[in-house]
Amino acid sequence: MEAVARSPEEALKPRRLRRRNPLRFSPWMRGDAWGDVMEPRPIGGRVRAVRRMASAAIWTLLSIPVQTVLLRVAPGSARRFARTYHAMLCRLIGLRVQVVGAPAASPSVLYVSNHSSWLDVLVLGGVLEAAFVSKAEVGTWPVVGTVARLGRTVFVSRTRTGTGKEAGSIGQRLQAGDSIILFPEGTSNDGTRVLPFRSSFLSVAQDAKQVQPVSLVYDRLGGLPACRRDRPFFAWYGDMDIATHFWRIARRSGARATVLLHEPADPAAFPDRKALTAATSDVVAEGAALLRQNRPVAPLRLRPPAG
Repeated sequence: MEAVARSPEEALKPRRLRRRNPLRFSPWMRGDAWGDVMEPRPIGGRVRAVRRMASAAIWTLLSIPVQTVLLRVAPGSARRFARTYHAMLCRLIGLRVQVVGAPAASPSVLYVSNHSSWLDVLVLGGVLEAAFVSKAEVGTWPVVGTVARLGRTVFVSRTRTGTGKEAGSIGQRLQAGDSIILFPEGTSNDGTRVLPFRSSFLSVAQDAKQVQPVSLVYDRLGGLPACRRDRPFFAWYGDMDIATHFWRIARRSGARATVLLHEPADPAAFPDRKALTAATSDVVAEGAALLRQNRPVAPLRLRPPAG
């Protein structure tokens, strides 16, 4: 039998990769827009998604008139019902929430958290009795804008002309005893890191009695610890639309978010807002890093700069 001389690379290549006409698979459904949403998966995932989305829609439609009445006759009850609404919504879409630490006991608290997804609003809204600060565009979105307004969200624009007035509005809310949830990164990201905090967002901290850093990480998917590859699954950034992202999440089971509430501190203990920004950014980033590593965590202390 005559031997045939071949290059080492060719000889070591698996036989199935030496096909002249390799196998090619066409997508189940044409088009890029629906590629991730309608890709072939067990039918159970789609039934689960439809059930969860329908339940969330029904719960929202029932809650809107209740919250509307409570805002007029019992503002305190409206704050508590908003928390109940968000917590129930997390359960309906299959997102379990684990809380480490406790919210500050005093009123007028400025909660400072990292931000990676619209899911952050549901998770934190179900844990804390506080209003969010959001960009003005959200107020124009169908349904979402209505829910945000009923949740007493403070809308802010990105123009310099309105910054002072909007900061004054947030300050008045804090002085009146309301608590506020702030995302000082200014935008969401892929969930694998915490972006630097912007000191301009913490200009209202002087009107709060306490500032409490919060680390939020989505650390379970399919009941297993989420790794770096899984984190963008929860993240919502760039030009993603909520409907498609919601559908993807609703199809999966075993998702969990962990909220780490660090020790609160008096903002007056810091010399200026830049020092406060640096301290809160470090604490939130450190807590989020520990959560991403699936390590045991405990609330961290927000320390003023030495000297």
